[in-house]
Amino acid sequence: MDERLQQAELDALWRYDDPIASAERFAIAAAEPDRPELVRAELETQRARALGLQGRYAEADGLLDSLEPALGTLAVRILLERGRLRNTEGLRAEAVRLFESALLAARRDDDAFLAVDAAHMLAIADPARSEQWTEEGLAELAAVTDPRTLRWGVALHNNRGWALFEAGRPQEALGSFEAALEAAERYGTLDQQFAARWSLARCLREVGRWQEALDIQARLAAERPGESDVADELAALAEVEAHVRDAATEAAPTIEP
Repeated sequence: MDERLQQAELDALWRYDDPIASAERFAIAAAEPDRPELVRAELETQRARALGLQGRYAEADGLLDSLEPALGTLAVRILLERGRLRNTEGLRAEAVRLFESALLAARRDDDAFLAVDAAHMLAIADPARSEQWTEEGLAELAAVTDPRTLRWGVALHNNRGWALFEAGRPQEALGSFEAALEAAERYGTLDQQFAARWSLARCLREVGRWQEALDIQARLAAERPGESDVADELAALAEVEAHVRDAATEAAPTIEP
């Protein structure tokens, strides 16, 4: 068997919207006979992450403690998951320190996937230097050919887009959302492609390109009926359309009889 946890297996086990079920799946996988100890330990780091998403921080920390001392990939994963725990708890300074250590360790091990993961988390946990960390993550991807690693481009561009959008810079954010969609279409999952199109449409509405936004949201509604975020955007766009129509009517010249 492989002496390292394969990303395909990790992807299959994770359900980020259901951390309770995810924790159970990781526990079962780690208990399977004939698992190499390193793979078993890596699976446990993901169980710790799932526990953290449930708010069970002490249990998650205890589980990570039980995996130390560690070297190589396992050490990087422990740093990453401790950082995610601290970030979720609101302990950002400590989270940043852990993510910086994870980034350095991943680079030392020439592990691009985990290095980009660390950079992407730094961009979230350290908003004052978010742009720097995003650029570092994208720089890591520049020398990568593995499609699964290149999928990180979706998150990096999307997160930068929303950071710019929320900072009141939607015109600049538009380019990031376009890049996120391009990465999603090349390397991402169907869910990522859907979310990237929605985000781009939201930004298009913000910059006044409401007709393009309406076209995208209408196609998303047809693809996945009942999506509340899409329905909300369609309602907002209907208001924009009505406002534009009313303004055009008021501006039309009156012809005297």
